[in-house]
Amino acid sequence: MNSTIENTSGQGSNAVVPREIQGWNWGAFLLTWIWGLGNNVLLALLTLVPFVGLVMWIVLGVKGSEWAWQQKRWDSVEHFRRVQRTWAKWGVIVLLVSCVLVAVFVSLVFFVATTAMKSSQPYLAAIDHLHADHAAMATLGEPVTTSFPRGSMSSYNDEGHASLRIPVQGSLKSGVLYVEGESSEGQWHYTRMDLVVDGQRTDLDTDASPASPGSE
Repeated sequence: MNSTIENTSGQGSNAVVPREIQGWNWGAFLLTWIWGLGNNVLLALLTLVPFVGLVMWIVLGVKGSEWAWQQKRWDSVEHFRRVQRTWAKWGVIVLLVSCVLVAVFVSLVFFVATTAMKSSQPYLAAIDHLHADHAAMATLGEPVTTSFPRGSMSSYNDEGHASLRIPVQGSLKSGVLYVEGESSEGQWHYTRMDLVVDGQRTDLDTDASPASPGSE
C-alpha cells in the first residue's frame, strides 16, 4: 500500500476497501465463525444458524475480506494479506484433517457393521447351507471364499430381520449368495436363501441341517 494513501481499515462499513484485498477469502470460507471472531466480523456467527448458515458460508468467501478490513484495524494492506494467507492455510489444514477423520469414522462404521453381519446367525447359516449344497459347491469350485456382505440387519429383543447379499468366490466361478429371514423369539426363519451364478439362481435347501452353524 502506498504510504500516501490513507489507511481506512477499522473505520466501519463506510470505509473504502483497497482494490488489492478484494476477492475471494479462503480463510473466511473454510473457518467461517472462527475466522469471524478473529477478524471482528460477528456476522460470521450466522453460519451457526440452520439453513441461513449455508448461504452465509458462501457470502463470507465473497465479502470476508471487505468486512475484515472495515471492522478491524490493520497496519497495512500487506499486513492484512499476510494474516489472511495464514487464515487460509489453517483453513486448508482443518479441512484436510476433517476429511481424514471423516474417512476414518466411515471406515470404522463400515468395519463394525460388516463384522457384525459376518458374525450374525443369518450369515453363518447361509454359508453353512452353501457348503452343504454339493451342486452349488461344484458350480463354484472349491475352495469357496466370501467377501464383505451387503444389506441390512435389525433386531430388537428377540425379533429381527435380515436381508443380506454375500459375494462368494470359488476356484471356478463367482456368485452372490442371498439370504432373507425373520427372527421370532430368537429363532430365525428364512424366506430366501439362494445362490446366483451367471444369472442362474440355485435355491439352497433351508430344511437341511448343517453339522454346525458357522463352520467353513
